Amino acid sequence: MASIWGWCVLGMAVLWLAFCTRGRSESGTEEFLKREHSLTKPYQGLGASSAGTYWDITGNTMVTAHFVRLTPDLQSKQGAIWNRVACLMRDWEVQVHFKVHGQGKKNLNGDGLAVWYTKDRMQPGPVFGSKDLFSGLGIFLDTYPNEEKQHERIFPYISAMVNNGSMSYDHSQDGRRTTIGGCTALVRNLNHDTFVVIRYLKRRLTVMIDIDGKNEWKDCIDIAGVRLPLGYYFGASSATGDLTDNHDVISVKVYQLMVERTPEEGEDDEEVLTPSVDNFRLQGDDLESEQMSGITLFFISFFSLVGVMVLAVIGIIVFQKWQEQSRKRFY
Repeated sequence: MASIWGWCVLGMAVLWLAFCTRGRSESGTEEFLKREHSLTKPYQGLGASSAGTYWDITGNTMVTAHFVRLTPDLQSKQGAIWNRVACLMRDWEVQVHFKVHGQGKKNLNGDGLAVWYTKDRMQPGPVFGSKDLFSGLGIFLDTYPNEEKQHERIFPYISAMVNNGSMSYDHSQDGRRTTIGGCTALVRNLNHDTFVVIRYLKRRLTVMIDIDGKNEWKDCIDIAGVRLPLGYYFGASSATGDLTDNHDVISVKVYQLMVERTPEEGEDDEEVLTPSVDNFRLQGDDLESEQMSGITLFFISFFSLVGVMVLAVIGIIVFQKWQEQSRKRFY
């Protein structure tokens, strides 16, 4: 009897391990589902004060049996969900199953949703329903182009921002100046599932999307040298303004990534205290420098020309005076 019970316990352990382990990728990375950071149906206890739940809701968020609606298709709404458990994993992956849909026509919908890994949680604000001047990582699915001249971006557009708390997200330019990368993601009013995956592994941030209904990941963002502290929180938020959409989250699955490191990579694993990106410069700095250089060159040339003209005039006056003095001496 004891042996049968032992085999039952072993079998249950194997099943649990199989459920929590997604497998080993081609790069040799093992992935373990972290239930304390994940959100799946049937959303039992979501937002309740019970110690057994892991997520809080705020704003206009509505919980149903099939999805968590951050904002309804109504004007001036905000909503968010935030994980209660701080992330203490060096390497992780967040897979978000979401849906954006509404009555608005093309380019007449908004504003979008964000996936967060930040120091502060449960703080509403102007950046897709969450606070500005945040510390951490924000992945923004922006569905409306606020900037009139969009030469490069086709909306909806996914972008990433790493902030140390000092940079403001500029909605008027759709965050162009502070973005570290992005891609077009035509996700509105689709009849199939849509996903975004955010992977942070060995100081590398990778964002991929699956929005074509083909169960295939497509590259969106790939940035090395991203440094994020431990102890931050996962969350998702959304907002509508004059333009609206339903912004739904179906699931959030967080995986711990286990991978071997070389001695060199191990040396780079010192504790990070402030979010940063190696060699990052605000977008537009080079252009502004070039513009300033051009303006400076123009003024230098202009004043040089004026100076030459003034000197020429003075020279002519002096020459004329000299000639008059010479004539007087001659007569």
